[in-house]
Amino acid sequence: MQQPMRNEWLYRQRIVQVLEGIQDLIVISLCIGLFCFMLIQLRGMFYSLLPPLNFKEVTSDILFLLILVELFRLLIIYLQEQRVSIGVAVEVSIVSALREVIVRGILEAEWTQILATCAFLLVMAMLLVVRVWLPPTFNGIDPERRIAKRFKEFAPEEASEYTENLSLVETNGRLRHKE
Repeated sequence: MQQPMRNEWLYRQRIVQVLEGIQDLIVISLCIGLFCFMLIQLRGMFYSLLPPLNFKEVTSDILFLLILVELFRLLIIYLQEQRVSIGVAVEVSIVSALREVIVRGILEAEWTQILATCAFLLVMAMLLVVRVWLPPTFNGIDPERRIAKRFKEFAPEEASEYTENLSLVETNGRLRHKE
């Protein structure tokens, strides 16, 4: 009875590995597509620098290119660490909001849009600050083992059964069952 469960687990693990590989291929194709799009935008930005010079258009192109660079960085971090970086995502959101304000012009926008943008920027700034205090969940921290350790301190005899049954190991920042 032990053998069929082990084979079933190996089969599930193989399916997860294949799906993760497909997901990585999708992210790699997004990186390549985004890089090509950045090159096209860079060419367009150089054309906008030719006379007659339109300051709003040049500023918009530069800020849009910075947003694309940050998105590219977000995808690279995802490929390396298999997680979405909260900090980079918040930075992209802030730059995108500021780009819209700069392109439209602060004097041309309605007061409700300005108020909404200010509230959005405050929330994003709070996320950046709160992110510092959030514990990292992928860099060597196994929450289940921490909980088991706390539980063991309070009830050692019951916790020993739990920790013996805990068959998770960390591999490359992900929790997996022992084979």
